[in-house]
Amino acid sequence: MPKHGIRMACYAKGKQMTPHKALLVPVKRITLHNGRFVWPQNVVLASPSSADLLPLGQLQSHLKRQIGVRARIERNAYGSYTLRVRRDSAIKHAQGYRIAISPVDITVFAGSDAGAYYGLQTLCELVRVHGRSLPTCEIVDEPDFRRRAVYLDCSRGKVPTVTTVKSLVEQLSRWKLNELQLYVENVFTFNQHPSIGKGFSPFSPQDLLEIQDHCRLHHVQFVPSLASFGHLERVLALPAYQHLGELGGHYGLPGGTTLCPGDSGSIKLMSEFFDEYLPLFETVEFNACCDETWELGKGRSKRRADRIGTGRVYLDFILKLHTLCQKHGKRMNIWSDIVLGHPELIPEVPKDIVMLNWDYSPKGYRISRSKEFVEAGLAFVACPGTSDWQSHGTRLQNAIDNVSVFAAEARKCGAEGMLNTEWGDAGHRNPLGVSMHGYAHGAAHAWNGSAVYDSTFTRTFAYHFFGQDSVQLASAITTLGSTEDRVGGTIPYHGLVSSLVEDKHLFRGIPAISPVWRPPAHRRDYIGEANLKGCRDTISKLQKISWEAFDVGTDCFVRESLRDLVLAASMDALACKRIVVGRRLRQGKSVASTEFKTLTSDTRKLTREFEANWLRRNRPSRLRDNLKLFENAERESRSFQT
Repeated sequence: MPKHGIRMACYAKGKQMTPHKALLVPVKRITLHNGRFVWPQNVVLASPSSADLLPLGQLQSHLKRQIGVRARIERNAYGSYTLRVRRDSAIKHAQGYRIAISPVDITVFAGSDAGAYYGLQTLCELVRVHGRSLPTCEIVDEPDFRRRAVYLDCSRGKVPTVTTVKSLVEQLSRWKLNELQLYVENVFTFNQHPSIGKGFSPFSPQDLLEIQDHCRLHHVQFVPSLASFGHLERVLALPAYQHLGELGGHYGLPGGTTLCPGDSGSIKLMSEFFDEYLPLFETVEFNACCDETWELGKGRSKRRADRIGTGRVYLDFILKLHTLCQKHGKRMNIWSDIVLGHPELIPEVPKDIVMLNWDYSPKGYRISRSKEFVEAGLAFVACPGTSDWQSHGTRLQNAIDNVSVFAAEARKCGAEGMLNTEWGDAGHRNPLGVSMHGYAHGAAHAWNGSAVYDSTFTRTFAYHFFGQDSVQLASAITTLGSTEDRVGGTIPYHGLVSSLVEDKHLFRGIPAISPVWRPPAHRRDYIGEANLKGCRDTISKLQKISWEAFDVGTDCFVRESLRDLVLAASMDALACKRIVVGRRLRQGKSVASTEFKTLTSDTRKLTREFEANWLRRNRPSRLRDNLKLFENAERESRSFQT
């Protein structure tokens, strides 16, 4: 009997296969029939539509690489074929498709070019799972969310090359993600403001147009994201713009982080930014950000805020930005945190503004507040995160739970989409490869979240992305993603990052050197006994991973992602070693000079690896800022070699 509503969509002779060989992005419905389809040695892939040539070429390459089958592509509607793509007006969902696999051929039906693209991605996954012999079946599929997006921070020090972004787009589209946002604060070459972005390897207009062209080929919407209110500290730090800040000196920054909304120069600056930036993008969507306006109402706008309320001051400036967005034909998207902080204003937010509701903890209070936007008639997008910022190897379980909980709430509330975010706080030392698990997991939940098995997803990811049909790599990814949990929950989540190169007191805060020094409250947990044991355990576990044993093939993007994991593991291990030594120093115990010599050598080696890794995928940007920290850490350990 046929089977209906199968969650895993991966069967051999009618029986469910092992979990890690599930489809990475599960389909909505599969009906199994008796029999098998076996790919012949010479395959004909056919479609009358030129739009299908690219995904058919992907399948062609996949067949050769995975099962050694040669395929040719033909532009015909009927003739002899092994696989045919057809347009079917009965498929109403703009991104939906249907696949019919019979014992003799395969047909992909779609109502749109995007639907056909996604159907062929599913076939690539089926070939990876089943090899040359596929189960005969019918698959009917469509996504949970119209917008399935990824957010990449390009403003905290690391600006990817155009080649890296294009490779990322190709990988994300294989997982049926259809939107990319690059976070820009100052990393764009504004002609009217040439000093902004200087020294940060900014994108040029030509760079963004090239990325957009590539996105279009893969049915990915390239959405601009530009800081427009808060998080403008790099702009406001420049002498020519400091006068536009709400509260100069906030957080020790010359111009603070937030524009003064009452200064006419603020909206003028944004108007000039928008005039240059927004016309480059074809999409109607625009993320104007406007989050974390920390000092709003505390500086130059305080008197007005005291009179009408800080929320009203915020909304008034949002309305001015909204007018600029309308001028450029853009649909304004903004982060939701400030609006949720002033819920009385939600009914006054223009109904064409999309709320990007973010929270990076599975227990975050903003997740459950998504319904407030729905009740007010506002569209919203759920925004979880990859949990790798201020980290090296991610907080893996937090990322999994955050996505799973947020996606479920988003489905319940009728969200427009899901935007999975990656940030680069503290110099963006977290490499791109450690985000790929989070991106893939978010993609699965954005397409068909109720069918995702979180408990086995890491092995599914290792199988589909890295091509590793074993438990070892999944275990290594899990080990790397749980280092901070193992070191101890009492350490701040950025503890390993700080202790690697930033904590100036890690070795120096000892009685013999500074009798009156006491670690600041948020640093004291570094020296706890439980954390010391966790550090030693982490060093042991990371050193046991044989990364070189994993053969991930020849795909450059995949190979670089594995190298990113290796680098992250090295950074975590060295951070733990430094914490162990710092603990002993603070106890007044002696540490052999040879241990400091080893630390010095390890730091020097890691510095070279970090620099090479950075430059393989990114522009120089603020690499030198990080290298200076590494050099200081090396100098510090060398000073103890007596």
